[in-house]
Order: sequence, then C-alpha cells, then structure tokens
Amino acid sequence: MIILGSTGSIGVNALIIAKRFGMEIEALVAGKNIALLNEQIKEHHPKYVAISDEKDRYLVKHSEVFVGKEGILELLQKTQSFLVVNALVGFVGLAPSIEALRLGKRLALANKESLVVAGHLLDTSRITPIDSEHFGLWYLLGNRPVSAMTITASGGAFRDTPLAELPRMSFQDALKHPNWSMGAKITIDSATMTNKLFELLEARWLFGCEKLDAIIEPQSIIHAFVHFQDGSTTAHLAKADMKLPIAFALRGEIEEAILPSIDLSEIGSFSFQKIDKERYPIWEIKDEILAHPTRGVVINAANEVGIGKFYNREISILDLARLTLKAYRFFENVNPKSLDEVFEVDREVRQYCLK
Repeated sequence: MIILGSTGSIGVNALIIAKRFGMEIEALVAGKNIALLNEQIKEHHPKYVAISDEKDRYLVKHSEVFVGKEGILELLQKTQSFLVVNALVGFVGLAPSIEALRLGKRLALANKESLVVAGHLLDTSRITPIDSEHFGLWYLLGNRPVSAMTITASGGAFRDTPLAELPRMSFQDALKHPNWSMGAKITIDSATMTNKLFELLEARWLFGCEKLDAIIEPQSIIHAFVHFQDGSTTAHLAKADMKLPIAFALRGEIEEAILPSIDLSEIGSFSFQKIDKERYPIWEIKDEILAHPTRGVVINAANEVGIGKFYNREISILDLARLTLKAYRFFENVNPKSLDEVFEVDREVRQYCLK
C-alpha cells in the first residue's frame, strides 16, 4: 500500500498495523520530519518516497524521491498498489484523494478536508474513513432504518477553561489536548470544535444521513451513537486508539484483538455535555452547514487561514471561529459544481481572509 503522511500519528499507526499483518509498503509520503521518514525507509523498504520541500531532498536516504504537490501525484501514478492511506493534513490532501480515486485505487481516508470541501464530487463507495467516530457509525449500522446519528467530542483543550479566559489562551495552550496527542492542526480544530463540524460533514457524505449531531463525552470512550426509527439507540465503545479503525480500513474485517476490551466497572460512569456556542462559536452554523454541505470549502479555507493567524498571535482562539463565520456569511451563495470550482472558491476565500 501507499501511505501519504507517514510520519504523522495516523501514518505511524498505519505502519504498525501494516507490519503486524505483513502488508507491503510501496510508497511513503512525508512532510518535514525527515529523520523519522529515514527510519521508516530503513524498516519498510518502500519503492518510492515523496517529501514536501526540495531543500530536504539531500537528507532523504532513498534513490527515488519525489517533491511537492506534483511529486505526490506523480508518485501515485507510478505505483501499483490498490490501497492508498491519505493521512495528509489540510486542503493539500484533496488533490491526492482525487488522483487516487481517478486511478481506481481504494482510499483509506484520514484527510478530513477531502470530504469537507468536495464530498459531493468524490466516489464515496471507494472511500473507507479512518476516524474513530465514522468507524463507530459504520460498525453500528445494520439493515434497520436509521433516524439519526450522533458522534462524540472530547471538548478539546479549553473544555473546562472559564469563558472569560479564552481570549488570552495561546496557540501552545490550545495544543494541550486533555485526552491524547495529535498533530497541531487537528488539535487546534478540536479546541474550536471545527473538527467536529468537519466530521458531521464527512458523515453526511459517507452515510447519506441528514439528521446529524455531536455531544461532548469527556472520556472519549463512546465514539458514536446510531438512533434507529424503532426508537432504540446503540453506542460504539472502544479505547481511544486509532489502531482499531486503521486495522479495519486496511484489512476490511478483523477477527483478533487489536485493543484491550473496555471494563465498564473500571470506568464507573459516563457524562455528557451539550456543545456551548459561547465556548465554540463555530457551532452557530452547525445546522445551516449540514443543510448546505457544499459550502464546506468555505469553512475549511477560512479555518486554515485563521489557524495561521492564531499561530502568529494576530487573533485569539475565539476570533479564529469568528473569521470562519464571517467568511461563511460573505460566501453564502457558494455552491461549487465541479472540482475546478472547488479550487477556485478555496483561492477566493483565502484571499478574503488574508485581507
């Protein structure tokens, strides 16, 4: 298989699962962590490698190195593997998703942005999500009619921070996730609840369900609920470890223990909280964006610009969400009907947010 984003947390865990099941790695794509990439090259012997920056090429211990966005697409065209794991972060992951599907490959997708900005234009029948929440929803589905779906959120770094203190919280503060360690962007998105908004959009395209919601479950043990038309609800519980959804995405079915079982007596109890719009202003548009899901490209582009401004201390964590909301209102008539239009809207939104 091919792993895009091999040095991130999803990529690292995907390689662990691949090694466990004896799966061959044909290609690795990484960003700036060349030291870890070289370790992965030594262990997995990929035929091809791609990195983000030409300046790092001489550091890579491999003879077949591709560079940049075009390099990733060229690498995909040269590979024979049927399975592509796309764990790239941000809008940059869309073009490789498009190319993998165009080449007839199966896409194990951890790049949320691909579905958020272009879910209506991608063949979701060949996409398997690598995400605890979507895996949980898929795991619970049977042949019974569904009325609604709910996914859970941890609440992020500022779940328990007094509201008055939020404007003073820094980028580094936002990286202190209460439950686990992830990449910077997804951790910031967790702190603003933008990540959960993205996951609802993903679920909209993956499962065709229009009645979707999220709720905070601080322990991150329950990942999803499916509500059936007969009035019953089922929940998916598992330890917060991405190896389980990755294993199913790579293997299709798993009949052996990937994680230790949940001990309910040890947990004792669960608690749930509604998502507060004061703490998470982005939640103001939750219902509206689900009713107009093709506008996902707007919130993604604005959010990526906003994260850069937050990192540079130009805006606060609350202003980050407000910037996204401002762009969403300004581009309220957006409805891209082609991939070219998606890329054009993305450019326009970024220009607007950078003013």
